[in-house]
Amino acid sequence: MLRRSIYRIGVLQIRLFSLSFSQSQVTLFCPPCWDLNLELPISPSQHFATWPGLKGNCRSLESTRQVQSSRLDVIVRAGGTSEKMEVDISLSPRVNSVKPSKTVAITDQATALVQAGVPVIRLAAGEPDFDTPAVIAEAGINAIREGYTRYTPNAGTLEVRSAICHKLKEENGLSYTPDEILVSNGAKQSILQAVLAVCSPGDEVIIPAPFWVSYPEMARLADATPVILPTLISENFLLDPKFLESKLTEKSRLLILCSPSNPTGSVYSRKLLEEIAQIVARHPRLLVLSDEIYEHIIYAPATHTSFAALPGMWERTLTVNGFSKAFAMTGWRLGYLAGPKHFVAACGKIQSQFTSGASSISQKAAVAALGMGYAGGEAVSTMVKAFRERRDFLVKSFGELEGVKISEPQGAFYLFLDFSSYYGAEAEGFGIIENSESLCRYLLDQAQVALVPGDAFGDDKCIRISYAASLSTLHAAVERIKKAVVPLWPPVPV
Repeated sequence: MLRRSIYRIGVLQIRLFSLSFSQSQVTLFCPPCWDLNLELPISPSQHFATWPGLKGNCRSLESTRQVQSSRLDVIVRAGGTSEKMEVDISLSPRVNSVKPSKTVAITDQATALVQAGVPVIRLAAGEPDFDTPAVIAEAGINAIREGYTRYTPNAGTLEVRSAICHKLKEENGLSYTPDEILVSNGAKQSILQAVLAVCSPGDEVIIPAPFWVSYPEMARLADATPVILPTLISENFLLDPKFLESKLTEKSRLLILCSPSNPTGSVYSRKLLEEIAQIVARHPRLLVLSDEIYEHIIYAPATHTSFAALPGMWERTLTVNGFSKAFAMTGWRLGYLAGPKHFVAACGKIQSQFTSGASSISQKAAVAALGMGYAGGEAVSTMVKAFRERRDFLVKSFGELEGVKISEPQGAFYLFLDFSSYYGAEAEGFGIIENSESLCRYLLDQAQVALVPGDAFGDDKCIRISYAASLSTLHAAVERIKKAVVPLWPPVPV
């Protein structure tokens, strides 16, 4: 029984006093003054979890059935009369074309298990385990205390945009003015707005795989076509310029590059980026979105190169960065776009009708972050040192496992391991390990470690491990994983 809930059915919003259900229908009891109740029939295939607010009968995401019908019969009884009408509950084709994020789904599932008392080790989310540096947190607190809690300009405050310009000049060799910077609610918003601003229906968005899960879905939201270009673990998951050139067409509009990469940790050298830039220069319609959110989490001797800093690329590059990863500010939700004014203004137009300006408090905190010194100063270098130690431990540990292929990450905090040699093995009490998804389900069930299947990133041979966790946690996770997979080797196809 639910009391005083609000339900939206299609375009019909109802404030309910209570609700009851049987095997055949749901009855919605409205306020007595309405003299109105609603009886909603339930088909045998409809699971209660598809109703908003009905948590008690929900099972896991895998077992939850979705309602297939696009219409819902509603019986309205008012003043003793009955009238049957159909409510359209269909969704737009654009939304139906988008897949939900597997990283979010697995993280949520693992969190639910932990809350239920299951000791799951969560290595799925891309979130630093460090606290936001104190100087940044204090700046946010002071902003609240000083009443800096009102709307800011849509593009961001002049203070934070000027600080971003200074950072880009000093650290990346890029010259921008404040009107060429757009501050948003996270780098994800910056990327989506860029894709929406420059892509037309039918345009192609070129995405090297493995890729961050959201890139293809963002292309689909813009009615563009994601074109996936596979890379090889033997080549450290780096895009082959010749392969890129062979796939470009007159419809190619946007190339997305992420260095350091999520999910592989690969870093593009300046030489390789220059080869890619030469190809881009031969295609007048082709723009580049350079996702540089992990730029400061990089391990020497690897170095970061901003694509816009290459000869002739400033005019056609949209650079995206933010504060979530390097400064451990995921919850502050702040990212930014830098690029030619024409494109940035278009993204700003979208943002003005979407979210408007980002949090005033987060922008004050961002100014403090950019004032911590070159590349984040000592606080960031301390985090990077810890990430490197964790990476080295995991590379050594998984290198001891038979059949596992490794590309040692040069940046970010992910390990993308090829476990495909284990596919075909049968696990007692579980079944056959068929692909990356079943392997991750097996490890969650048997080892109680949450990882992300590689098919979410466009490479079903691999699984992604986030080492944004303490070294002691990673030791325990490796122990559990090894205990679970060693009996599967060598795999005996069934």
